[in-house]
Amino acid sequence: MAESQEKSDEVSLKDQGNEFFKSGNYLKAAALYTQAIKQDPSNPTLYSNRAAAFLHLVKLNKALTDAETTVNLKPDWEKGYFRKGCVLEAMERYDDALATFQIALKYNPQSSEVSKKIKRLMQLSKDKKRAQEVENMRSNVDMAKHLDTVKFELSEKYGREECWKDIFSFLVETMETAVKSWHETSKVDPRVHFLLDKEKTDTEKYAPAVNIDKAFESPHTHSSCVSFLRQYAQDSFSQAACLVAPKSIISYPQVWKGQGSRKWKHGQHDGFFIQFESPSLRRLWFVPSSTEKGQILCRDPVGLDISVHEILPLLFKHAE
Repeated sequence: MAESQEKSDEVSLKDQGNEFFKSGNYLKAAALYTQAIKQDPSNPTLYSNRAAAFLHLVKLNKALTDAETTVNLKPDWEKGYFRKGCVLEAMERYDDALATFQIALKYNPQSSEVSKKIKRLMQLSKDKKRAQEVENMRSNVDMAKHLDTVKFELSEKYGREECWKDIFSFLVETMETAVKSWHETSKVDPRVHFLLDKEKTDTEKYAPAVNIDKAFESPHTHSSCVSFLRQYAQDSFSQAACLVAPKSIISYPQVWKGQGSRKWKHGQHDGFFIQFESPSLRRLWFVPSSTEKGQILCRDPVGLDISVHEILPLLFKHAE
């Protein structure tokens, strides 16, 4: 008789818990399931129900413990694996969740609910991997790997290793700083950076960067800016220069002598330009950007024909 009464109490507690669960009172539901478990600690349904309540309360570790207990008590029950899969999904452990739902499907191949979860989890897992790849690409900026040709050309033209290595490092650092700025703020400041001579430059008078935000407002301001920069490069004894300018600031076609628009293949992309100037070498790149997985991502720099798309004309007297 006592055993029958205990069984009745257990059912009653579970049913009460279910009612509170249906009404959205998950805390009360969990408390009632806990009381029921104390009376019948080997009942997998109670652990499954409490796992569901804990999941709604975002007590994910407790929910996972209960789901695992459910599976251990009844290893061939699809619902236990379904419950565990839902908790793992909430934890964003998508690969583990997917594996768990696949076990659930094995025990109930007809379950459309489980099949939907598997399809969703496969996409979530794919999206998460790609988001991580994007984040890695954003945080591990390495421009040097795109500049092997420039490195070789500099070594050929300058000969002395310490000379061309300084210039190459200057270019790489300027590019990487611009990419990081774009990733963080979606913009770069239009500037020309100069590699000053450590021994000759008067650093009190000459800074390593010059703002050129007004340079592209008209052909006149552009011409004046170029004259100023040429004189600055000469007077500061600069060894090289590197222009950084957002695409959005290039506002008149004269910059490209009327040729650029016809040969420009990146009209749909936002991004910025990097123009490298030295007495022996000139190069130009466009760095396109896009938004992927909610993150701004710079793509690989695209080499451009500087004779067609130069942003500024020659800044140094060429040694050749």
